[in-house]
Amino acid sequence: MANANNKIRFLTPKPPKPDRPLFVFLPGMDGSGLLLRPQISKLASHFDIRCLTVPADDMASWEVLVSETIALIEAEKQAGKPQRPVYLCGESFGGCLAMKTVLEAPQLCDRLMLVNPASSFRQQPWVQWGSYLTQWLPANLYPLSVIGLLPILASLGKIGRDDRRALLEAMQAVPQNTSVWRLALVRSFNVDENQLRGIKQPTLVIASGADRLLPSLVEAKLLVKVIPNAEMVLLANSGHACLLETDVNLYGIMQARNFLTKSEENLSLVNSH
Repeated sequence: MANANNKIRFLTPKPPKPDRPLFVFLPGMDGSGLLLRPQISKLASHFDIRCLTVPADDMASWEVLVSETIALIEAEKQAGKPQRPVYLCGESFGGCLAMKTVLEAPQLCDRLMLVNPASSFRQQPWVQWGSYLTQWLPANLYPLSVIGLLPILASLGKIGRDDRRALLEAMQAVPQNTSVWRLALVRSFNVDENQLRGIKQPTLVIASGADRLLPSLVEAKLLVKVIPNAEMVLLANSGHACLLETDVNLYGIMQARNFLTKSEENLSLVNSH
C-alpha cells in the first residue's frame, strides 16, 4: 500500500472548521506547505486552512498537479458546509499552479490570491540561465548553492529566526533532480492574456517591491491589467518570500482591500465583538 506521505495531499495546520470558508495555500518551489506558518494564527480565526504539500521526490507534470489539486479541493468542499467560499492562495511556483487550477476548474474558487507568482520567470534572463545551471552542479555543491540563494530569496532581516531555519530546511529537503524538474516546469509555464481574461474571480496580486529573485512588481502590473477583477497590493520593502516576514499580515491585507466574501465579513464582525 502506498505511503500517504508520498502523495500530493493537504496539510491541516489547525483543527478543521467545516463551517468556515476554506483557505487553500499552494506553496512555492519547496512544495512543503509549511511556510505559511507566520500567517496561520490570524487566518485560523476566520478560515478552515489547508496547505498543499508535494513530496520532495515528486516530478509530476502541470496537468497532474492541477488535476490532483482540483480533486483535493473538491473533496474538502464536499466534506464541509455546502456552498462555503473557497479562497485559493498561490505563492511563487504555487501562483502558477493557482492560475492553472482556476482556469481548469473556475467553479471551485471564489477568491484568488497570487503572491509574487513565478509566472514572471520568463522576464528574468539571469534566473532562466541559472535554472539550467542547476542540473550541472556537482552533487556536493548543490547544498551550498541552496544556502547561497537564501539572501536572494528572502529579506532575512525581516524574518524571525525560527522561520529562517524553516525556510532553509524546506529548501534543503528538495533534492537536486526535483529542483531541476520544477525549474523546467516554471520555464514551460505559459498562460496567455486571453486565458487570463477568463479569470472572473476577484483577485489580489501581492507584489514585493524588494524581490531580488523575480520581477514581481512588473508581473503584478501586467496581471492586474489583464485579469478583469484584479487589484495589486505592493509590499514596498518585502522580499520574495514575503509571507514569512513578521510585519506582513495576509488576513489584514485581505480585510483592508475589502476582499472578503459577505459570509466572511459577517464572521469577522462577530469575532471582533
